[in-house]
Amino acid sequence: MNTNPLLKTKDELDEMARQIRRDIINMLLISKSGHSGGPLGMSDFFTALYFNDMNLDPNNPYFENRDYFFLSIGHIAPVWYATLSRRGYYPVDEMKTLRKVNGRLQGHPAPLKTHGLPGVEIASGSLGQGLSIAVGTALGLKLDKKSNHVFCICGDGELQEGQIWEAVMTAAHHQTDNLTLIIDKNDCQIDNRVQKVLNLDPMADKFKAFNFKVYEIDGHDMDIILKTLKEARGHKGQPTVIIAKTLMGKGVSFMEDNYKWHGVPPNEEQGAQALEELKPTKYGDFV
Repeated sequence: MNTNPLLKTKDELDEMARQIRRDIINMLLISKSGHSGGPLGMSDFFTALYFNDMNLDPNNPYFENRDYFFLSIGHIAPVWYATLSRRGYYPVDEMKTLRKVNGRLQGHPAPLKTHGLPGVEIASGSLGQGLSIAVGTALGLKLDKKSNHVFCICGDGELQEGQIWEAVMTAAHHQTDNLTLIIDKNDCQIDNRVQKVLNLDPMADKFKAFNFKVYEIDGHDMDIILKTLKEARGHKGQPTVIIAKTLMGKGVSFMEDNYKWHGVPPNEEQGAQALEELKPTKYGDFV
């Protein structure tokens, strides 16, 4: 098990995020199946959370004082799998098994107790449900007077689900200030641009109307991500939401900001170009 320590500098975190993007491309090239755009777009946030912000222990993933993390948009699992592996939750070499029969790295994540990965709390991927689970967890922790923080990542297209807004209303009503919702606002979903399928703007105003503390940031600026996560964790009296403006396919020129890369892997030629653009890191590829 290769447990990487916390990373503190912007350069260290940016390099790890780039390695995670390389891992995503390599996993997809092997599996020949899976989602490209969303995982690449959220690599910076996953790096910030797992290598700098969250209270966690890869050797004891379910310890009582851990921060809780829920990935509501379960189809971007490759970025989570790469992050968990690089953080030391499971062997790097196992990334070769993405979407393989009897493997632990399926198209949607599953917890350890159901033949999934350590560090995963629940199975996810049915859009709209993750925030409700996160709110319930946050409420339970507050009732028990515990200091754990709860994070949940949702996609912007996912906010078209009505259950999301029931969870938002519940979180605000109960002042779950131990909850931070992160929105991957890339304006891309499987069929088209989010604004064309069902417009969600003005998004920040909607959350403010539900009494959330709202942060709108560049989802690829590591310094801003770290600063905002710290502020959100310390905010009292309201749940927080970080609306992160991201690019689908970030780091790969022909994928960036293109909704058509939502749910398809690169072919061999495209994968080679992507890896060339991402450049090798000191961590080394698993293939």
